[in-house]
Amino acid sequence: MRPPPGRPKEVSLPLGGTARSAKGAQTGLRLKWPFDWQRAMAQESGQGTGQEGRRKREPDGGPAGQSGAAKEGLSYRDAGVDIDAGDALVERIKPLASRTRRPGVLSGIGGFGGLFAVPAGYREPILVSGTDGVGTKLKLAFALGRHDTIGIDLVAMSVNDILVQGAEPLFFLDYFACGKLNVDTAAAVIGGVAAGCEQSGCALLGGETAEMPGMYPPGEYDLAGFAVGVVEKSGIIDGSTIVVGDQLVGLASSGPHSNGYSLIRRVLEKACGEITPAALQRPLQGRPLADWVMAPTRLYAKPLLSLIRGQGPASLPGAGAPGGDAAARPNPVKGMAHITGGGLLENVPRMLPTGLQAVIRAAAWKRPAIFDWLQAEGGIADVEMHRVFNCGIGMVLAVAPGELETVMRSLSQAGEDACHLGEIVDRPSGAAATVVA
Repeated sequence: MRPPPGRPKEVSLPLGGTARSAKGAQTGLRLKWPFDWQRAMAQESGQGTGQEGRRKREPDGGPAGQSGAAKEGLSYRDAGVDIDAGDALVERIKPLASRTRRPGVLSGIGGFGGLFAVPAGYREPILVSGTDGVGTKLKLAFALGRHDTIGIDLVAMSVNDILVQGAEPLFFLDYFACGKLNVDTAAAVIGGVAAGCEQSGCALLGGETAEMPGMYPPGEYDLAGFAVGVVEKSGIIDGSTIVVGDQLVGLASSGPHSNGYSLIRRVLEKACGEITPAALQRPLQGRPLADWVMAPTRLYAKPLLSLIRGQGPASLPGAGAPGGDAAARPNPVKGMAHITGGGLLENVPRMLPTGLQAVIRAAAWKRPAIFDWLQAEGGIADVEMHRVFNCGIGMVLAVAPGELETVMRSLSQAGEDACHLGEIVDRPSGAAATVVA
């Protein structure tokens, strides 16, 4: 746990360390960062307050509870926790996190939490937070041995959620839990997390890796992510200004993203017999099924923030654009819906005021082949498809009719595949808040 020669005791994004539970019981290897080098060195020399690395001395100089010759005892490794593997992972994570650094990241001073300064320029900054996982898409990652993009999914699920309120993502925290730590697998996963942070312009500010023997089957792990962003209070997007006649714009998804995978796995088992790398080499329009179902979730932060701020596609979050200036520019977007669990039918209504209905035209976009295949192989009804999957639309915007052309052009220039999806009408009595016709 000793820092390399010349390393400062306080660094901006150091990683690593061990910790106990709130009651002091050892709960497995828990790698928290930012990392407190002073504490780690104190523990190594027996002066710390933690249990790991501590050996209390009796007056005779021997370890507590022993006299004469040293006795053989159990180690943490014997219990299933490999501290050396954890340290190796920490070294692999450091350069990944450093690549995501952005204005606002402060040097760690205590080692127990990451520090971040709210960007300058906001008159009334409001913090927006979100947390999510990636669901049973993890089961496909295990079966196919694909771990390098699941971290992108993790970032996207939370970042796209807070983006709906108009928030610029500032930083992200991850939690990786497993029964037996495989350094290569964990590094691949966290590499994906870092890639997702880079794509969305937020910092990978901290995280934890927990190795807990007996908690997970061999080769499996679980993930959770936490995103925090900021929006000017006057610039919060909540859908309250949406009225009859407003138009809907859909942004293409990269595939199923991270939702509906219990149903997807059931269809795969039915159609392919088993879920293995060989079975999912079955081609669909020239691509293996495995590529279709493991495509990482699309991140919309950079193009949508540029649109909201009235900036060109070259203007990216994380570049220090002041919040005050952003809030003063016209925002053409009245409401947004991230199409996650619940599909089109249950997510679009979340942005609508009472009494309004979103009418989505099914012919407005070409549905990706994976959804046609899933529906055909699974015999899934149309309404079930629309309330489980995004069906090729990952984000829906509501804009005034006069802004439609400008919004479509801006999104196209930013590299997004956008379509005129539908419109807002009065909601008939007893009718659903969203219909796909």
